[in-house]
Amino acid sequence: MNEVRIGMVGYKFMGKAHSHAYRDIPMFFPDAPRPVMKLICGRNEEGVRRAARQFGWEEAVTDWRELVRRDDIDLVDINAPSDAHKEIALAAAEAGKHLFCEKPLALTLADARQMLAAAEAAGVKHMIGFNYRFAPAVRLAKKLIDEGRLGRIYHFRAAFLQDWIIDPDFPLVWRLDKNVAGSGAHGDLGAHLIDMARYLVGEMTEVIGMSETFVKERPLPGSMTGLSATGGTGGAKGPVTVDDATLFMARFACGALGSFEATRFAGGHRCTNSFEVNGSLGSVKFDFERMNELHVYFAGDDADVQGFRRVLATDPAHAYADAWWPPGHTIGYEHTFIHETVELLEALQENRQPVPNFHDGVQCQAVLEAVERSIEQKRWVRPDDL
Repeated sequence: MNEVRIGMVGYKFMGKAHSHAYRDIPMFFPDAPRPVMKLICGRNEEGVRRAARQFGWEEAVTDWRELVRRDDIDLVDINAPSDAHKEIALAAAEAGKHLFCEKPLALTLADARQMLAAAEAAGVKHMIGFNYRFAPAVRLAKKLIDEGRLGRIYHFRAAFLQDWIIDPDFPLVWRLDKNVAGSGAHGDLGAHLIDMARYLVGEMTEVIGMSETFVKERPLPGSMTGLSATGGTGGAKGPVTVDDATLFMARFACGALGSFEATRFAGGHRCTNSFEVNGSLGSVKFDFERMNELHVYFAGDDADVQGFRRVLATDPAHAYADAWWPPGHTIGYEHTFIHETVELLEALQENRQPVPNFHDGVQCQAVLEAVERSIEQKRWVRPDDL
């Protein structure tokens, strides 16, 4: 497969990120199949046509069913709001299209399992968008853990902190509506933490959590895009039906303990997506706001130089780095999507499932729902029991 013809549903925040990735791949990863940006879809005709021109898509439509039916589409990229994922994915799988879906995979675990089953029954390839796995510094952390250089893992702690809705007058965007988003900070930010934990440390056997919605009502929106919005006229308000913040603890199958915090009410934190892993032989620390750096500690260092060292993961020794700039020249957020999409295209070329895929999406959804159940029932819950 020398090229992959793509139809994409969604054209705002994630639509721009995915489009940018498709456009850059031929320049920096020339051995990967060439993405052909055939068709982009969105409900607003004027908006999606503008996006098609800006992002470089050949055509634009307003009905995703038309996109799925097209014979000249190999891959359906779904980055519409979460409530649309299932219906589009099921139809695309039935039409024999490969699938690339943003996280969380679905609104519920049952829906996520149905999506996975449909993809497997159709024999199509499927990928879920956990882009943070693809930062070179994160790949280094994974390498150190897998090689045993941190020893036995004792702790995984993670936090995804934002503050973009801390103003109580910020409008009631779709991410604050449970019917559309499924959950709030938990499913949006916490899903990334859960996937990172599974990627680095392994499966979680039981969880217990707590959550809070600090602002119960917000002004109805006039317009919204990405993480910004303007209020409508008339001063009408609506209820916030998702969590503003969720915290939980976990036990891992390997014996490690985990702590997780996801909030949109951490003033001063624009996008603090961080984790720390502590083992018997060493530790690593990562913060996406300094995404090119991994802080590494080895207990075996001489006593007079012990402590965390800053490793700049831009040398050719690190994953993906040789495709970019000379050592020390950093990369950014958009590159995680490029690396993610390279994995998808190469998997299609090699006739294998890309990683992460819908199996990872289902496992993440199981942990999300186990945490929610633990909050409702005020007890430890095992994801495997759901």
